[in-house]
Amino acid sequence: MNTMRQTAVGAFVLLGLLCVAYLTIKLGQMQLFDNKGFELTANFTSVSGLRVGADVEMAGVPVGRVVAITLDPDPLRENAVVRLRLERDLQLSEDSIASILTSGLIGDKYVSLSRGGSDVILKSGDTITETEPSVDLGSLIGKYAFGGV
Repeated sequence: MNTMRQTAVGAFVLLGLLCVAYLTIKLGQMQLFDNKGFELTANFTSVSGLRVGADVEMAGVPVGRVVAITLDPDPLRENAVVRLRLERDLQLSEDSIASILTSGLIGDKYVSLSRGGSDVILKSGDTITETEPSVDLGSLIGKYAFGGV
């Protein structure tokens, strides 16, 4: 009877650990073994506040995630290169615009995509050339406070 009780407690603990692991992955927005979709890059002059894992949205609908943020390897440019992973069925033209926006007044940053009107469709690995960096709220308030606006 003691062995049966220990087995039941062990199974209960194992089930609890599996539930905690599942919630950690779901709430942490981690994606395991998910290579669906295609990747595009976008060069921004500033990505202040944008984080890896941030949403990529189009018309307010999540269509992907930010998977990497690095500096441009060209020493003559001071750009940040943002790699985006998007859903497979999303087709963007070469003149699409990527903007970094804030959700709410002081919320998280995300990348917003707007379609262009060109007939040339971007393929996996291409770069979105039209970008709008994030607005630095601190410097904007400073300019307003000291009469720079």
